[in-house]
Amino acid sequence: MPREENACPVRGGTITMPIVDKRVYLASRSPRRRELLKQIGVNFELLMLRSFPESRADVVETPQPGESPADSAVRLARKKAEIGWLRSEQRGLRRLPVMGADTVVALDTSFLGKPASSADAAEMLTRLSGREHMVHTAVAMALEERCEVKLSTTSVRFRELEADEIRNYVSTGEPMDKAGGYAIQGRAATFIERIDGSYSGVVGLPLFETSQLLKLFGFSML
Repeated sequence: MPREENACPVRGGTITMPIVDKRVYLASRSPRRRELLKQIGVNFELLMLRSFPESRADVVETPQPGESPADSAVRLARKKAEIGWLRSEQRGLRRLPVMGADTVVALDTSFLGKPASSADAAEMLTRLSGREHMVHTAVAMALEERCEVKLSTTSVRFRELEADEIRNYVSTGEPMDKAGGYAIQGRAATFIERIDGSYSGVVGLPLFETSQLLKLFGFSML
């Protein structure tokens, strides 16, 4: 699938000061995104938006009416980065770019979020069985008056799953905090017949797009 990217100036400005401290804030709770950043040697500090009470209502991870899955991922990644930068300024934290990301799993026109229960996870996996679905992961970076977003879109095809496979997988607990109800880097790897696109994007952070984004902000990769 083709990659898409978006530029999003927060207030139409540009970076006016050189980045001296080659670190970023990661506005994400995902341990998978942390591991992927470590994989490519990015130094980061966690910026947990949920630790800022005023931010909890600002990032609502639900699609807007008429919004496509790809547009939803881009909007939410941008929102997380922009709010993270605003909160870091308000708290007087070190001046570091803020990275946000969001993953949206879509089956046809349906959004498949994180399962609310074991029954919900089983229902998602039953729907995915033997079919192709799309995984859209957007990554954004904000600093001062600049924000940039890049989007990775990957198609994933599941083999046919048997009922006991679904039941046993759900019983492991692995699906419960995963968009779409599965972890491609975990036991669900045996469900995947084919992917077309970014494996790391399905995990939660597309590394090609992330490295290109970092370069835009003056980070040298490798």
